[in-house]
Amino acid sequence: MCGIVGYLGPQDAVPILLEGLARLEHRGYDSAGLAVLTDAGAVRVAKRAGRVRDLAAGLPKRFAGHLGIGHTRWATHGPATDANAHPHTDASGRVAVVHNGILDNAATLRARLAERGVPLTSDTDTEVLAHLVAAATADTLEEKVRQALGQVEGTWGLAVLHADHPGEIVVACNGSPLILGVGNGEMYVASDLAALVRHTTRVVMLEDGELATVTADGFTTSTGKGAQEIDVDPDSYEAGDHESFMRKEISEQPSAAESVLRGRLDERFGTTHLGGLNLDARESRAVRRVKILGCGSSYYVGQMGAGLIEELARVPADAEPASEFRYRNPIIELDTLYVAVSQSGETVDTLLAVQEIRRKGGRVIGLVNVVGSAIARACDGGIYLHAGPEVAVASTKALTNMFLGFALLALQLGRVRDLSVADGRRLVAALEQLPGKMKEVLDTEPQIAEIARELSRAESLFFVGRVRGYPVAREGAQKFKEITYRHAEAYPTSELKHGPLALIAPEVPTVAIVPADELTERNIGALHEIAARGGPLVVVTHPEVDLTGLDVRRIDVPRSEVELDPVLLTIPLQLLAYHAAQELGLDIDKPRNLAKSVTVE
Repeated sequence: MCGIVGYLGPQDAVPILLEGLARLEHRGYDSAGLAVLTDAGAVRVAKRAGRVRDLAAGLPKRFAGHLGIGHTRWATHGPATDANAHPHTDASGRVAVVHNGILDNAATLRARLAERGVPLTSDTDTEVLAHLVAAATADTLEEKVRQALGQVEGTWGLAVLHADHPGEIVVACNGSPLILGVGNGEMYVASDLAALVRHTTRVVMLEDGELATVTADGFTTSTGKGAQEIDVDPDSYEAGDHESFMRKEISEQPSAAESVLRGRLDERFGTTHLGGLNLDARESRAVRRVKILGCGSSYYVGQMGAGLIEELARVPADAEPASEFRYRNPIIELDTLYVAVSQSGETVDTLLAVQEIRRKGGRVIGLVNVVGSAIARACDGGIYLHAGPEVAVASTKALTNMFLGFALLALQLGRVRDLSVADGRRLVAALEQLPGKMKEVLDTEPQIAEIARELSRAESLFFVGRVRGYPVAREGAQKFKEITYRHAEAYPTSELKHGPLALIAPEVPTVAIVPADELTERNIGALHEIAARGGPLVVVTHPEVDLTGLDVRRIDVPRSEVELDPVLLTIPLQLLAYHAAQELGLDIDKPRNLAKSVTVE
């Protein structure tokens, strides 16, 4: 949930570190800091609460060095203060550490250090690492770090520099990713490709439990692995002409949809090609249940996916928050297919759930966006989402491609069972048309923006939908609350009269999902109940739905096949949240208290 950068080479490290931190600020932005090893052999540290721009503006004069590490923080232990910002140093100031993750036994270690008279200057768990490295008796910096890590429990991605070991940075990871970038006579360290792509496309992705010693001339890892070339467009990490990354990523949904569908649709047999699943037809037929695990938006789109799988494959399917899964000692069934969903492929709750399933002999596949990520590596197979880099904290195009990934999976599972070739071809044709229909939805943005400005004045909102529409409503409420900071709650439309209807009032708008399906009339009946109590209504619906007699703000989306309608109904809710947040003057890409990749429990 934080960002790490590092540099060793002939250039001044500070501008490179600041640029890298700015590119990682979506991963943590309540404080930032740098540590450099000067040519005179001293470790100099600058850090402060606030954004990277605040750090850059306050840097001391002649703050320079050819080796350095930097960090953007998302607070876990202690509030966002200058003292709690990374890097952290030992008492002598000769060791500096940046760290992502959580040390579970930090309180015990802090107490031991205090008993020994070691001064602790922050509230963080990370500070103990600097003191443990400084106290280690090994000769090399890598062994000092290894000794220190032998005393801690938890997760880490960390980078360490030491004044007594000039010319090298030692990095280690366990449950929190780190990447090495290989340049020409210079090396880079980062927790995300975004910080590296402007400098190099040769990278090393460290495995859990791995340590590496990095010098300007190269690196050595504990596993002896080498670098690989990655295919990435650096411009994809830029907002370009868009006022925010979220706005850019909303507009990229049609092209992202084309990418995830490309080469995977089989019109002749009405099915899909998903070789990455590592499931043949016999194994697919042996699946008796599907369990989907994700967090936040990934959980809500998992609910949409579960509905798709039940409809098309006629296999029981459900979704569950990955953050709760392993703590209830789940029963792992060998004929259940588990599906882990994560944009980053780093979400620690989901990764730990995957590890628990694998430990108990279950089969798990991943729907992830980042190639080579921890969850992708931990799964038995999967579907890469091919949405391209997603920088905004609020997920849009990756979420859309998650839905399409579930559609591809459901169609393949259905066709090895009882789904007819005619129905398969019907759905393949509809999937091919979805990118164009997404463009039609985006064309209605001016009307949606006007409605969003009205909704921005409400302190609390309801989002409601039934069956296929309910997870759409849940995702809509999630988007609205996370970037507008307004209270937004989702309910099944049928549950309104079982309690929530008491809160309906003129100052509490309801955003209702009302597709043209077998439940349209029942949904319209609920709208009348809301209107009778003075509740303002925004209805996301299809053009043929007749809302005569109701005073509503209407948003029409084009029809697809009924099973695929949820993905088109979701896009207006993204735009409602975006334009409401814009009207409120909020930082849309970096909502308060949140980070893009949740790599701590």
